[in-house]
Order: sequence, then C-alpha cells, then structure tokens
Amino acid sequence: MVPEPGRPRAATLLVNGVPSSFVDLDDPGLLDFEYMQQAGAVVEVVAARRPDLTVLHLGAGGCALARALAHRHPGARQLAVELDGELARLAREWFDLPRAPRLRLRTGEARAELTRLPDDTYDVVARDVFAGDRTPDHLTTLEFTREVRRVLRDGGVYVANCADRPPLTLARSELATLGAAFAHVGVVAEPAQLRGRRYGNLLLVATDDPDVLDDPGLARTLRTLPVPARLLAGDEVRTLAGAATPRHDPQEGDAPTS
Repeated sequence: MVPEPGRPRAATLLVNGVPSSFVDLDDPGLLDFEYMQQAGAVVEVVAARRPDLTVLHLGAGGCALARALAHRHPGARQLAVELDGELARLAREWFDLPRAPRLRLRTGEARAELTRLPDDTYDVVARDVFAGDRTPDHLTTLEFTREVRRVLRDGGVYVANCADRPPLTLARSELATLGAAFAHVGVVAEPAQLRGRRYGNLLLVATDDPDVLDDPGLARTLRTLPVPARLLAGDEVRTLAGAATPRHDPQEGDAPTS
C-alpha cells in the first residue's frame, strides 16, 4: 500500500510491484485510474437502461471499480473473482467494501469460475486480469470471449483492460477476437495510444447492442474526462485491427499459451 500524499485515507495498492487499484475511503465513488474512469463511463450507459444492474468482475484487486459502482448504484448486484484469496481478504478488511449480496467476492481463476456461471446472468462483464504487465493469453481467446458472451444478458457489455505497447499487436488481436464473437466492438484510449506512440492501457468494449457505442453521451463523457479519451467503433476499429485474426485456444498437443 502506497499512501497518497496529503490524503491520509487514500492509497494505491501494488500487486507484485504493479499498481492495481487506487482507493480513497472518504470518496467511495472515485475512480482514479484512467481506464477505470473510461470503464465507469461505459457502465453508466448500461446502468441508465437497467435499474437491476448486475456486474461480473474478472480480476478484483482492491475492488476500486466495484466499490465505485456500488456507491453510484446501490441496487446493483456484483460478483468479483480474484485469484489471490489473501488479497481478496485484505481488500474486504481494508477498503470498506459493500457486503453480499451487493458485492460478493469469490476466490478462483477467472476463466474457470466464468465457465461455472449460468447463462444470461450479467449486464456487464469487466476483465482486469494481469500476469506481470499483460493479460494471460488464455483470457484473450475466442473461446474465452464466447464464454463471456454466454453469461451476458441480451445486449450486455464486455469491457476489458488491455495493456499494450507499439505497434499495439495485443490490442489488434483482441479486437479481431472480439469482432468474431460480438456484433459491435469499440476501443477507448488516449489519442497518442491509439496512434501507437507509447505503452498504456486501452479499454476494449464489445456488445450486441448497437446503441451502446453510438450513445452520444458516452463519447462526450470520454472527451471530458480529466485525461480526454477517444472512442473508436465500426470501420475505425476494423481499420485499427487491420489484418489481425482471432486468437484461439491451443489444440490438444500444442504448446500452452500461458
């Protein structure tokens, strides 16, 4: 835990030396990381249409996003899956998290737990899982993505944090994979990242609801964040993905992807 100067009840949680969450106990609705602000903006579009909002978090960390959504939408029901049981326990102890059924914490591997969940259960699935500085390969394949789509309610939304560096090989591959499973795909990031000029987080968005990415309020909100972000969708996403092809699980006998 790295305390925030001048804010005695705020800190950044590092997991294996990598910033995982920022939490301010005096401001439960705060999202400090830029990609979480972007994800929060996408979720607000969904929440405006679904008062019984349900959210699945694959990767919990300090539960910053779940905590903020619980504050903004007290009636929401959320499940956060975290591989590290001790981290989940400490997050519950330290960060004043809502109790079940508003927020349930489950210890387990993201994909294994996803396959155990029933169909048509969640309005939003948020993936924020890392091994070092990248998402494990088995959480980026078409087979995994179809599992995400299975647990989403009709018109639900998948948001995924993708950390990448020029020339955005990982992001392009994921966009191609998402496009093979969902009707509509978008990517949110700072313009410099979209031009492949530096390492950073891109937020990938996938849905079968054409109105989510076309929502005029979403684009406006993203432009007015503390660090303005741009949303690409439709032909712009296809251009960014270029010749990338969907990633698949390795066939039996192949080398493992992670």
